[in-house]
Amino acid sequence: MRLRSAARLLPLLLLLADAAAPAPAAAPVPQPLRPDVVLVTIDTLRADALGFAGNRRVATPNLDRLAAAGRVFINAHAHNVVTLPSHTNILTGLYPFQHGVRDNSGFALPASVATMASVLHDAGYATGGFVGAYPLDSRFGLDHGFEVYDDRTTTGAGEEQLVLAERRGDEVVSAALAWWKASAGKPRFLWTHLYDPHASYQPPEPFATRYAKEPYLGEVAAVDSFLGPLLLPHLEGREPPCFVVLTGDHGEALGEHGEETHGLFAYEATLHVPLVLWGRGVAAGIDARPARHVDIFPTVLAAAGAAAPAGGPQRPGRSLLQPWSDGPDSYFEAMSAALNRGWAPLRGLLRQSPNGEAHKYIALPLPEAYDLPRDPGELRNLVDADRRAARAAFDALPPASAWPPPARGAVGGEEQARMLALGYAASVTPTKSTFGPEDDPKRLVALDRKIHQLTEAYSRGDVDAAITLARDLVAARPMPLGHSLLANALLEAGRTGEALQVMEKARASGLAADTLLRQLGLTLAEVGRTAEAVAVLQPLADRGDVGAMNNLALAHSEAGRQRDAFLLLQQVLAKDADNAKALEVLGLVELRLGHWPQARDASRRAVQRRAGLAHAWNNLGVASYQLGDVPAALDAWKQAVDREPELWDALWNLGLEAAAAKRADLAVPALRRFAAEAPADRYREERARARALLAQLGAGAS
Repeated sequence: MRLRSAARLLPLLLLLADAAAPAPAAAPVPQPLRPDVVLVTIDTLRADALGFAGNRRVATPNLDRLAAAGRVFINAHAHNVVTLPSHTNILTGLYPFQHGVRDNSGFALPASVATMASVLHDAGYATGGFVGAYPLDSRFGLDHGFEVYDDRTTTGAGEEQLVLAERRGDEVVSAALAWWKASAGKPRFLWTHLYDPHASYQPPEPFATRYAKEPYLGEVAAVDSFLGPLLLPHLEGREPPCFVVLTGDHGEALGEHGEETHGLFAYEATLHVPLVLWGRGVAAGIDARPARHVDIFPTVLAAAGAAAPAGGPQRPGRSLLQPWSDGPDSYFEAMSAALNRGWAPLRGLLRQSPNGEAHKYIALPLPEAYDLPRDPGELRNLVDADRRAARAAFDALPPASAWPPPARGAVGGEEQARMLALGYAASVTPTKSTFGPEDDPKRLVALDRKIHQLTEAYSRGDVDAAITLARDLVAARPMPLGHSLLANALLEAGRTGEALQVMEKARASGLAADTLLRQLGLTLAEVGRTAEAVAVLQPLADRGDVGAMNNLALAHSEAGRQRDAFLLLQQVLAKDADNAKALEVLGLVELRLGHWPQARDASRRAVQRRAGLAHAWNNLGVASYQLGDVPAALDAWKQAVDREPELWDALWNLGLEAAAAKRADLAVPALRRFAAEAPADRYREERARARALLAQLGAGAS
């Protein structure tokens, strides 16, 4: 399914206003009252995927109504083509090389950087943020300034599990509205992020049926319906006037230029975004001026009457509520393939020529230049036809944006698994300093498609297909990411020995990223090769890698060195008192030391922070049992097996102690499954005892 470029749909914008007429100057911002501010960001939203943009194949009545009453910027662009850096641009008003967040993983916004929320909070606003997916988890720093930051997509999973770390848009809006109503009485700033249009496209009914042939548009239509309860009360006058900003963080390629989704290129399909302003004093109509994500920050502050933060880097944006005619350059980049795969980094500029026409310049080993008004599909590369203009544009790229970026942080095992489940393959790659035509993503787009096919297979649980695709990927272009993906898929399939061979070969070949080394150390510890695990993990732990420190603590514990494990975990918790993985391992260490209350407390804190940690639930069950609280123990073990059905120790504990407590409702199904499915080589005696207990309960083994 292909969507036409928004530039080719402009005549249909006559539905809203005369697009040929000069854009009217925006009215001054009203001064008497500070309005409530609502920022809505819709993930992966193409500029031409909306009814008000002229798309006849999708129904978006709520957003169309907002656009009809508001100001629609038809030439709005993002600066990144993945979620976290793009939202950081919006919320800080800074370019990515200024705030330092260059990809979805391995980066976090420093607390010293002012955000839209922190400025408005200091100006007396109540601030609430409600996000729909893991890339915007509070650990990445966008919670700065929010009194409430609802990122509950992070609960319910551990790094061993494949989960789609997102929640549906209607759930996000419901939580946002509850906060909105509870915060009445002072000016409010609400940020609501909906993730639904992101791949994979699985719209709910009735949109799944209605858009069976175009599921991406089904997700867009669903988001429109989800936003009705948030937007319509304002549009219909049932809520006091507020100031609304609606935009997408980036678009979606849908096959254009060979790109399946987003993150690889920065063509208009993924860089051009919708942008609508609505509120008192905002002149309705079409605005053809070039608008940028960095302009949203000063626009919101102007509408709220809040002063710009003092100090810090110079913000490049300007308020869209003020008249201006000259079009500033707009910087953009796509760094994911460089950071995760070792491919060439992409940077570029959107520039306006003196006559007002827009040109795009893309700096790659095979450079590109496009005349957007005459070639909206970016099919004719003009870099050879106008080398002088291209060279001037490339020379104007900000020096601070040049490769390589400042050091990337560690990507933890859980972070890697969650990103992979969302379709983002994260892996820290040894930095290359020079790139040739063979590293240009245009020449590697076939591998990009294979990576997307692999992550899709992985996320839907088809590990056999993921293994086959990962082997093909490793054979086609040896790179750390391919080995990490293959090892993950083999581990998911339970083929631990093969996964160890892949990881050890990658390490020996110098193709092991830190993520793979952490996993190698963890796997070695789990199979009892603790000395080798320590050798792999100790260098990473010495660098302060928290994930490696947690895995090293587990290796020490498995080797019987509980004191060493305890001291290492205390170092982790001194840095991050709520580190769920550290708390999980600490619970195990305390169990092995016979410290039942401490084991219970550590395990309870672990599952409170990350409810999907099945091993922590099992440890909590054991500690509770030792403390004489059998009901709590049974509940914890049930929680463990609900989250990880093949956690056989927890299933055995549940069946055995439920039988002793005469809880046949829990004992019988647990013992039956254990007797039938637990690995015979490890649990031969326990399986026999399970069958005996079932006979005593009069249930039988089947």
